[in-house]
Amino acid sequence: MEELYLEHITTRGCLEVICGSMFSGKTEELIRRIKRARFANLRIRTFKPAIDVRYSNSDVVSHDAHAINSRPVKEAREILDLVGDAQVIGIDEVQFFDESIVDVCKQLADAGVRVICAGLDMDYLGKPFGPMPRLMAMAEYVTKVHAICVMCGDLAQHSYRTIKNDNLVVLGETNAYKPLCRACYNRAMARVADINENDNK
Repeated sequence: MEELYLEHITTRGCLEVICGSMFSGKTEELIRRIKRARFANLRIRTFKPAIDVRYSNSDVVSHDAHAINSRPVKEAREILDLVGDAQVIGIDEVQFFDESIVDVCKQLADAGVRVICAGLDMDYLGKPFGPMPRLMAMAEYVTKVHAICVMCGDLAQHSYRTIKNDNLVVLGETNAYKPLCRACYNRAMARVADINENDNK
């Protein structure tokens, strides 16, 4: 009931955060909410970080190939200049923005805009990702979605990196990441630690 009520709010601002691991349906849920707002004839703008060009240079695209038009931005504060008279805005892959995205979202919500953000809550090391902890703390509504662990079939909350790369941000798909549950992730990371230790001997 709470979600049905939430999706009919049109007269006050709020912040919603959709979070989870890779392949958990975050973008799919963002697209669903934006489409529902469009059906209600609300004015909408959607944004994504310019570095995310995996499926499209401009559109927000889910792993299931559903898409909505969006505006790529390099800096979070560009959103304030581009939002116009939008009543609802969506921001995908919000973890890739710097901490200024938190103030941008707060400013928009305080001004009466419904702000819907989607992003990874943890990085490949299992640590909170960028601005996500602050966004989740400030949000009226937080939705955590889960993938399915490819090792055991349980709910997955970790994005396990399958390629050797220590950079925090590595854009990739099934060739670079796979979703794992806590137990399978811990075992996989322990194996990586053992391999690295042996390599350094």
